[in-house]
Amino acid sequence: MATISPSRPPVFNIPNQLTAARFVLAIVLFVLIALGDLWIACIVVFAVAALTDWLDGFLARKLNLGSTLGRNLDPLVDKVLVCGAYIFLLPVANSGLAAWMVTLVVARELIITGLRGFMENMGAVFGADWLGKIKMVLQCAALFAIFWALQSPAQWADVVRDILVYGMLASTALSGLQYLWRAFALLRS
Repeated sequence: MATISPSRPPVFNIPNQLTAARFVLAIVLFVLIALGDLWIACIVVFAVAALTDWLDGFLARKLNLGSTLGRNLDPLVDKVLVCGAYIFLLPVANSGLAAWMVTLVVARELIITGLRGFMENMGAVFGADWLGKIKMVLQCAALFAIFWALQSPAQWADVVRDILVYGMLASTALSGLQYLWRAFALLRS
């Protein structure tokens, strides 16, 4: 009978359970967006999902429960949540999104995720950097602003949404270019 080494945390630990819960919350969020006119509920579900993202990382570090599954599954679920939300919002009137915007977000995430896996298989450390973290914060802030603007008749809500969406797009493009540059520099050396 095989046993799990005591030096490795169990696969289905609390941080990984939170990541799994975030995946379920992503599905709930997509259903809410598809139903429309439930924007406050979208804000609440997305806020809880964002909290689980912070909490699973905090607990993994604090309780020394980091695992290979968690390191791979956590960013993948983040991408499903964020990219899926943008995809589901694309056909929503007054979302402030255009197809090229969502394509930029999804393409950047797919390319960099693939590149990160390739580089790490080659033995390079290729984790998130400060620009990637800013990108994630702006992607989430833009989603909150979109949900808020959809439920608010105030003109300022649309202005805030547009500023955050374009800021998110700039940081998404810049962080993607930065990762490509880092990969190119590592491959050359």
